[in-house]
Parts: sequence; structure tokens; C-alpha cells
Amino acid sequence: MAQRSNLMKILRISLIFNLLIYIQACRPSQADLNQEKRAEVMALHDEVMPKLGQIKSFEKKAIQKAAELAAEDSTNTDQIKQYELLATELDQAYEGMFVWMRQYEIEEEGKSPEEIKLYLDQQMILVGEVNKNIKDVLAKADSLLGD
Repeated sequence: MAQRSNLMKILRISLIFNLLIYIQACRPSQADLNQEKRAEVMALHDEVMPKLGQIKSFEKKAIQKAAELAAEDSTNTDQIKQYELLATELDQAYEGMFVWMRQYEIEEEGKSPEEIKLYLDQQMILVGEVNKNIKDVLAKADSLLGD
């Protein structure tokens, strides 16, 4: 009877141990998770990158509109400043994308998976800000300038 009880304990422990190993083996590795995170970072980038031409187009329109208003009537200083500010914001959003792209590192060699994870988490925040800035300034430009 005691042997059977010991055998049951050993089987339970073995079953639990094997289950833990199985769960661990099925969980994605940090390298796999990092690959997914890098894809998410690039998806945010890719979402707004094609809009850079639209940003420059709106920037030219804003500068042109400010110049037209200044030539017509110099009393429209508030409107002129509004268009000049919009042009500056558009240029900053445009440049923000390139600032982010220049600092973004693709190379992972020599870094641990945990270091890469931290880096990618940080990049997700930074590219998220770039993405939001571009969308916000385009919405503002669309409302002021139309298309």
C-alpha cells in the first residue's frame, strides 16, 4: 500500500513537471516576441510615411496663403500668423519622421533579447508620437486649408 502511495506521488510530480516543461516549450521566445514588436513599430511608421508628400503640399499651401493675405491686407496678422504657424508645425512633423528614422537601429547583434525588448518598447513610444503628430497636423491642415 505504501509503495502504491509513493508511486502515485512520483507520478503526480512527474506529471506536473512534464506539464511545466510543455507550457514553457509552447510559450513564444523573447526573440519571437521582439520580432513581433519590431513589426508593430514598423507598422506605425508605415502608416504615416506615405503621408509625407501631403504634409509638404499642405506646408506650401499654408506659406502661400500667408503670403497672399499679407499682400492683400496687412491687418490680417492673426490669420497670417495662423498659417505661418501651421506651416511650421507641418515642417516639424515632417522632420520628426526623419529624426526618428535616423536614430532607429535595425542591428541587434551583441544585444540580449531583454535589451532588444526595452529598446523596441522605447521605439514604439517614439514612433507612436511621430505617428500622432503627423495625423494631428494633417487634420489641422485639412480643416484650415481643405484639400
